[in-house]
Amino acid sequence: MIETASPTIVERRAKKAERRIKQRQITLLRAGKMHEARLLAQKAGNGAQASKPPALNIGCSGWFYWHLKGSFYPTQMPTKEWFAHYASHFSTVELNAPFYSWPTLGTVESWRKQAEGREMVYTVKASELVTHIKKFEGTKTLIRDFGYIADLLGPLMGCFLFQLPPSYHYSPARLRDILEQLDPQRRNVIEFRHASWWNDEVYAAFRKAGAIFCSCSGPRLPDAVVKTADDIYIRFHGVDRWYRHDYSHDELVDWARRIHQVQAKHVWIYFNNDFNGYAVKNATMFREILTAT
Repeated sequence: MIETASPTIVERRAKKAERRIKQRQITLLRAGKMHEARLLAQKAGNGAQASKPPALNIGCSGWFYWHLKGSFYPTQMPTKEWFAHYASHFSTVELNAPFYSWPTLGTVESWRKQAEGREMVYTVKASELVTHIKKFEGTKTLIRDFGYIADLLGPLMGCFLFQLPPSYHYSPARLRDILEQLDPQRRNVIEFRHASWWNDEVYAAFRKAGAIFCSCSGPRLPDAVVKTADDIYIRFHGVDRWYRHDYSHDELVDWARRIHQVQAKHVWIYFNNDFNGYAVKNATMFREILTAT
């Protein structure tokens, strides 16, 4: 038997980098096609149905994770039934895949079809092309193009989540660039990963623009419940380590108390601590806490 050497860390990283380059090339092509589709729809005067989400929206950041097989998803359940199983437990989900790969029109249609006959609201994470590659530099058209997803989803559409990298520090110019390029017709959520953005100048500008500042529970980040619009949006990543914290009942009760204090019109909560299925467990627990208080 001929033994083959396992790939080294350097080789694995090189292959990963190569995949990312190809993926980004595909993203550019797909973005171009969605741009064309948006312009055609605009010319035809095709409008979207306004979404009317529930007051309380709690779910997970993503639903298709292999490590949930055998825990949340029954071992013998085929993957084609996973979404229906998820939808039987939660009425909203944060779609993270669009961040890595700009969705095709067919993909968006598949989201519509899988939600038929169900109470489901999607929040869509914006493409890294906007937030991590171009970092909101000259991205107004890209944002409008990505926003066409909301027109396609209609009443199934929740929020657009724009997540910035940890290296993206606060500056008045960056704040202005972000808010000037957002489409005010959409429910826009901005998540920062650097603590410098938690300041009164940012909050005031967000309120004026009607943008939603993403509150979060994450390592080395402020955990204040920030309200800059009628809606509030909170992501739970973990406390000391990213994605690995199992929130206790007392921790979630404290969050519930602070959420009730701000009196938001709509509340959006997504658990991203998917290690060991904590997201499913904590989202279920938190929903019970919030509806009981």
